[in-house]
Amino acid sequence: MSVVTELLEGPRQFSKDSARLLQRCTKPDRVEFVQISRAVAMGFLLMGFIGFFVKLIHIPINNIIVGTV
Repeated sequence: MSVVTELLEGPRQFSKDSARLLQRCTKPDRVEFVQISRAVAMGFLLMGFIGFFVKLIHIPINNIIVGTV
């Protein structure tokens, strides 16, 4: 019987932890939502500019290495 209880202990603990997490979660208010949205938008813009400049630098270097005929 102890083998069965040991096998069921993992899922039981997971379900308890999941229920505790869901109880602590709250819906963000308007101010918090706006802050999160701004942070995400700035992250997208920053990553876009980084990608653009990497591509901008990569094209001439690639043409020098490969050499267009």
